[in-house]
Amino acid sequence: MIQITSPFWKRYQDLVKKEMLPYQWKVLNDAIQIRIEKERDDDEIPNEKSHAIENFRIAAGESSGEHYGWVFQDSDVYKWLEAAAYALRRDPDEELKKTADSVVDLIAKAQEPDGYIGTYFTIMEPDRKFKRLSESHELYCAGHLMEACVAYYEAVKSRKALQIAEKLAGCIDGHFGPEEGKIHGADGHEEVEIGLMRLYHLTGEEKYEKLAQYFLSIRGTDPDFLKKQNEMDGKPPLIKGVKSAPPAYFQMHLPVSKQDTAEGHAVRVVYLFTALADLAASTGDRELSDACRRLWRNITDKRMYITGGIGSTVRGEAFTLDYDLPNDTMYCETCASVGLIFLARQMLRIEPDGEYADVMERALYNTALAGMALDGKHFFYVNPLEAVPEKSRKDPGKSHVKCVRPQWLGCACCPPNLARLLMSLEDYIYTVKDSVILANLFIRSELTLEAEGGRIEIRQETEYPKEGEVRFHINNQSEHPVTLGIRVPGWTEGQGVSLSSQGDEVLDSRREKGYWYVQAGKGETDVTLKLKMEPKRWHANPLVSSDINKTALSMGPFVYCLEEADNGKDLHCLVLPKDAELRYEWKEELLCGVGTIQADGLRLMPSDPHGGLYCGKETGKPVPQKLSFIPYYAWANRGENEMRVWIHET
Repeated sequence: MIQITSPFWKRYQDLVKKEMLPYQWKVLNDAIQIRIEKERDDDEIPNEKSHAIENFRIAAGESSGEHYGWVFQDSDVYKWLEAAAYALRRDPDEELKKTADSVVDLIAKAQEPDGYIGTYFTIMEPDRKFKRLSESHELYCAGHLMEACVAYYEAVKSRKALQIAEKLAGCIDGHFGPEEGKIHGADGHEEVEIGLMRLYHLTGEEKYEKLAQYFLSIRGTDPDFLKKQNEMDGKPPLIKGVKSAPPAYFQMHLPVSKQDTAEGHAVRVVYLFTALADLAASTGDRELSDACRRLWRNITDKRMYITGGIGSTVRGEAFTLDYDLPNDTMYCETCASVGLIFLARQMLRIEPDGEYADVMERALYNTALAGMALDGKHFFYVNPLEAVPEKSRKDPGKSHVKCVRPQWLGCACCPPNLARLLMSLEDYIYTVKDSVILANLFIRSELTLEAEGGRIEIRQETEYPKEGEVRFHINNQSEHPVTLGIRVPGWTEGQGVSLSSQGDEVLDSRREKGYWYVQAGKGETDVTLKLKMEPKRWHANPLVSSDINKTALSMGPFVYCLEEADNGKDLHCLVLPKDAELRYEWKEELLCGVGTIQADGLRLMPSDPHGGLYCGKETGKPVPQKLSFIPYYAWANRGENEMRVWIHET
């Protein structure tokens, strides 16, 4: 059991509980007047209403009418329920439980006798179940429902929720598998594999792990499986545009164990490998572990943004090629960074390597947090590293780049996904394996573990990310020593790091793969990690053409950006000299309290304001300007603004 007491993260969890969950519940019920925006210019995106709860009522026979919204709209409800489950685990609330129970009851009523759940197909086209897996998202939604049901059972011991998940898994098992007469293929959007593994971990039933393993092993063995299904279906597509997508878009171009580059839709990639890493860690399968490592290397070494964002293009919300990381046309979907965090957590179960926790932290403190406004009621689908409002309005290729967070989105997968991550943050702080406890994230919290002979309690005291001192108080009442592995963040390279125990500097402890290991015998042990927190410059690999001769700033886990509100328009004209001093200043009243970085920079002004577009001599005249940087996650909370992460350096 873990209890978060960090002021920074407690504010976010309270925000989700008190503002975000009630707000999203109203949206799902169409009980609030808001503007639902299309995530990009596309006439096919449904954005008149959510209708998600009403779809369930119609499927359950409580209402009449037609299904509205995407075929995967059910997943918005499931992720809301999962977030509510974590909120109830953290803080019992009768009103929230009453609402969540009503959702479970409604889902149970909508579930068909054989266990099938999918409101679109129940209401509109029951004869097309499992016949168009490239677009139907039936198993994707099933995975989210399983995750929600497992979380809800763990939080409040709801047998009804668990029975829904088990009945649904039984239905899927009856339709898919290697046996004659079953479907020999997998869903176009991975997720059911994650849900099945969670169901396996809860129940211990090997049939769920076996089914997850089947979906992972069959994927990519027949690259044309989805195309053949579409041809056999012979009816209009469920989602226009997906029909023509190549196998790589669905990660079906190769068997999963043979894939070594991140291809296609970014969220699908990280969901797929989250499940694969879970299976690898659970079974000890070396081939699967190696596949996960290869994919991880490709993403983090060649295809990930400095903010932890992934997905370089709006077309297919996808990866493109190595080092292709444009800052103003990228996608960096909030869900993709949430999925990257899921993957990092499972990689830590395979092996203790601080790099996994580094990426987890990078994505969490930057792209994931940027997906939600400070009020908990406005959300980004796309998280750019460079944005200009007028370009977003007038350039069709940048319509997906918003400069103000919408109240809701036509495709609303990101808001409830972020809610469930934030409300389950306790599960990411530590990785526990045998007698080793890895401290992955520095969050003021209290951990209690039951062990042979007594409890192990670890109290983490820190003001991180505001400050760099992290104190661990270990109370080991078990019969055996416990080893605490404390992560040494990758961002500290070149900066001071020290470790002390009982007040004395630790000189002889093991430091390996990003963790500093300290053994604590029976009784109480105090360990303190000190990280030097100061502004730092970063430079991209020169193969990243978008960032040549540019620098980005960070402070601790936060990546920083320039915003128009502090620096004026035309941020591309700003320059940070290489020798400019970076001054850190905490501002309590700004953006709910943030640290800012100040520097003396330059602005390039036209030498001749009335000159032509091009000329044969240098046209920029450098003028001194004070530069002010804020944490990336906090941008777009002060109205419509230009924003830029990478700045010219000279």
